[in-house]
Amino acid sequence: MSRTRALGRLLTPWGEALDPDNPLPEYPRPQLVRDSFHSLNGRWGYAITATEGVPSRLDGEIIVPFSPESALSGVERQLQPGQWLHYRRDFELPDELGPHGGARLLLHFGAVDQDCTVWLNGIEVGTHSGGYLPFQLDVTDVVRPGPNVLRVRVSDPSDTGAFSRGKQKLRRGGIWYTAQSGIWQTVWLELVPAVAVAAVEILPLPSLDAVEITVRAMMAPDAAGSPPAAFITVRDGDAILAIARTAPGTPARIELAGARLWSPEDPFLYDVEVILGSDTVLSYFGMRSFGVGPDASGQPRLLLNGQPYFQAGLLDQGYWPDGLYTPPDDAAMVHDIRTAKRLGFTMLRKHIKIEPLRWYYHCDRLGMLVWQDMVNGGGRYKPWVITAPVLTPLRLRDNRYAAFARTDAPGRAHWREEMRGTVELLRSVTSIAVWVPFNEGWGQFDALAAAAELRALDPSRSIDHASGWHDQGGGDLTSLHVYFRRFRMPRRQPETAARAVVVSEYGGYSQRLPGHSASAREFGYKRFRDAAALTAAFVRLHERELIPALEEGLAATVYTQLSDVEDETNGVLSYDRRVVKLDEAAVQAVNARLRLAAPQAGTVLASVAGAPSSQREDAPPASPHGG
Repeated sequence: MSRTRALGRLLTPWGEALDPDNPLPEYPRPQLVRDSFHSLNGRWGYAITATEGVPSRLDGEIIVPFSPESALSGVERQLQPGQWLHYRRDFELPDELGPHGGARLLLHFGAVDQDCTVWLNGIEVGTHSGGYLPFQLDVTDVVRPGPNVLRVRVSDPSDTGAFSRGKQKLRRGGIWYTAQSGIWQTVWLELVPAVAVAAVEILPLPSLDAVEITVRAMMAPDAAGSPPAAFITVRDGDAILAIARTAPGTPARIELAGARLWSPEDPFLYDVEVILGSDTVLSYFGMRSFGVGPDASGQPRLLLNGQPYFQAGLLDQGYWPDGLYTPPDDAAMVHDIRTAKRLGFTMLRKHIKIEPLRWYYHCDRLGMLVWQDMVNGGGRYKPWVITAPVLTPLRLRDNRYAAFARTDAPGRAHWREEMRGTVELLRSVTSIAVWVPFNEGWGQFDALAAAAELRALDPSRSIDHASGWHDQGGGDLTSLHVYFRRFRMPRRQPETAARAVVVSEYGGYSQRLPGHSASAREFGYKRFRDAAALTAAFVRLHERELIPALEEGLAATVYTQLSDVEDETNGVLSYDRRVVKLDEAAVQAVNARLRLAAPQAGTVLASVAGAPSSQREDAPPASPHGG
């Protein structure tokens, strides 16, 4: 029996209050809401075996959707390569979800790490490979009145395989974290008509006076003919602003002259209702545009709504001491975003992980820009390729697959497939400003081709094609990681002169807090014993190196990091989220100086606290968005 490596048991406030019979009960997909929803989260049976056959008995109980390696699962066992994780859930279908009149019953998995097979009542209903994207299975023909038995079998090679795995490692330590496996997002049932809405794709146009909305349809196998026209209604609260009729798959252009623009200072969202036959879904969007362009002095800047906008961000790993990949509660996600915003940050870089869809919804409604990393993978990394550029300039061509541990062709193909799936999943998220396909050479390959494909998939956002180093000359950003040397603005090269310069990782200053750390180790780039020294160093770093670079063209910063994670004690927050380790007023003052010293759009210079908005961070979420 393999157990997770020794870390102290550390619970967040939300983990302490967890209801194991009803964890994470919120509607899991605020971007596409129906009134049909039945959560299967809670107590399941589990077993870990050396063979893939159905076990003769279960090992015990697991709380889904927490991985077996996590404390909140109640299991705390590490699934090893070559082992199989088996789940069993007995349930009775609620009367309101009984299929009728051609309706279909869908079984949704938010994410399962990594390869899984699903059976319902002894019949295989589907498989899925990949640990980060949602999938759904049509179980209409196998569900039955009365008791049903749902079984899921999972295998996960973790870092012994070539597929995407992010920061997970079986031998955790330093910048690598506890490997997790199995079901780690909500499992739920949904009843849909025979002809139903599959997706609502929303694209605010760069002119900011119109939005394109495309409705995708799905049809039951026995449904005849073509899907009917879709009717789209855009609302501002109770006021109807526009109604459009369009064929599924055909974008509908909806004029919104004088639209109220979305920004971190005013995160205003419009409501959308889509009717397709007998199906009705609700969604939302914010009117905004992103890009890179020159300021008044000709320096390339990140743009928000056509104007220069400095983005002061935090690196956000999305790990929790009690839930690992899974937030212990919806309120825990809100806490992280609100705390970052209260400290004056306007952006979170979601680092090598895809979050549950509710996290993006909270960024949308609270007003937090997002840089979204793709999840990386590959073979065992070569230190001279991955870590040498920290200390000395090194740029390798990333078609050298052996150097980057990317010789596995199926692994590269799977990464491309997941990149496309990530864009498809998140394309309508209001707050995502930048796509980041590769980080510090980890699993990097053919970054120019990846950037070109990203541009074709989604031309509305900027691309940081190689964050940190091994820059291939593409994308929209000159992206620097600075930890062990003084930051200086790079010399402009003619071929990349139009790219904005960003420091996409820096800082990493450490303070270990006994009682608030899961590890006895301390990993960071400079160590400090108390909050005063840590805060003074934080302020000094910005005053001496970053704020002076704003006039030279520095367009964004990403401080490492939002919270401690296991051995890494370099967070602004402690790992259990109970302590803000730096002086809040000092951090707010630094971020105010960053915003005010950089060229800005005149309409967004108001402080967050003073910005007029019906959806400020202390306001409750609008109910149509599934909040």
